[in-house]
Amino acid sequence: MSRQGKIRLSKWYVTLSQKEQTKIIREVSQRALGRSARLSNMFEIEGRKYVCRRYASLYFIACVDKTDNELITMEIIHYFVEVLDQYFGNVCELDLIFNFHRAYFILDEVLLGGEMMLSNKRATLAYIDRLDVAAERSEARLEGSSFVDQMTNAIKGV
Repeated sequence: MSRQGKIRLSKWYVTLSQKEQTKIIREVSQRALGRSARLSNMFEIEGRKYVCRRYASLYFIACVDKTDNELITMEIIHYFVEVLDQYFGNVCELDLIFNFHRAYFILDEVLLGGEMMLSNKRATLAYIDRLDVAAERSEARLEGSSFVDQMTNAIKGV
């Protein structure tokens, strides 16, 4: 979330209606943006625990189970930001706006079902780089072919 309260990246690991999500986002953003820097990075709203960490103009917020360790969640947030920093080269809000698909992809590589997958940044970034190269090759191959060829390849699964 930005300092203005705009959601730049959002991932839910529980099923909630759009109305419930909007209500939670509003409450959490008001609480996170209104907090003094001297206060704890953890807070509760309606029985839910939230962990918040600010990096420059971006707030990274995670809702955790009551039994989860908040400090580990803060480390996971930090790990995610470090991966974003290395991928984008000092990540900023504009990176998340214009490359949101990459940011979501990176989030999906870091977290699976809300649980951390890899704790090795090099391995995570190497995997992401390999997929970027494969995507670029695929795009280059598609640019030189006609629409009919693209559809034929898609149907064949090539």
